[in-house]
Amino acid sequence: MTQKPVCPPKNLPLFPDESLGSPTRDPFFHEGLAQKAGYDLIAGVDEAGRGPLAGPVVAAAVIIPQGTDLAGVRDSKKMTPGAREKAFSDICHRVLAMGIGVVSHDYIDKFNILRAALEAMRQAVTALAPQPEFVLVDGIHEIPLPVPQRCLKKGDQISRSISAASVVAKVYRDRIMRSYHQMYPVYDFDRHKGYGTRQHLKALRKYGPSPIHRKTFKGVSGLDKRKT
Repeated sequence: MTQKPVCPPKNLPLFPDESLGSPTRDPFFHEGLAQKAGYDLIAGVDEAGRGPLAGPVVAAAVIIPQGTDLAGVRDSKKMTPGAREKAFSDICHRVLAMGIGVVSHDYIDKFNILRAALEAMRQAVTALAPQPEFVLVDGIHEIPLPVPQRCLKKGDQISRSISAASVVAKVYRDRIMRSYHQMYPVYDFDRHKGYGTRQHLKALRKYGPSPIHRKTFKGVSGLDKRKT
């Protein structure tokens, strides 16, 4: 059995390797760097829901088998809701492993949104079976896990694995917020998913925060809780 390298992410090549293609054109460029370093099971990780005033933050981790392209998948923010749902189904049926982490509004209020997002990412990675040997993370903060990883700014735009994770996290969270709409219909969570739209802020001023609002967020803090 080949011994997997035990090396930190900094030991990966720091500059583009022409033999692997272009990091701006090849959606598997960074996966290729990790494979060249000796890693086979590479996960992409992203989250959805840092900005909203209500609901959880959700993260997803995805391992795409080598040779699987998922060509219709890209940054979830650049896809229509219908395209995301179709891609979500495709991802579920074709990836090697998928994990999801959900961290509540209470945790966000107790700590902060960054810590909550990283905890959701940690949960998503630990839910993977098999476990990854290397992790590509969207953003600039490493996940608190003892696994080699590389953070990529705008990773959901340059890594297919992270793009797939962004789609899964977004669709999963949107479904949660549509469920919350059934519980608290006056806020129209099914429309804005908890983001601070004019419509949402108007409802907050009229009804006060619901049990799932993030009480420490601007736009919510200071409002009296009222019955809905």
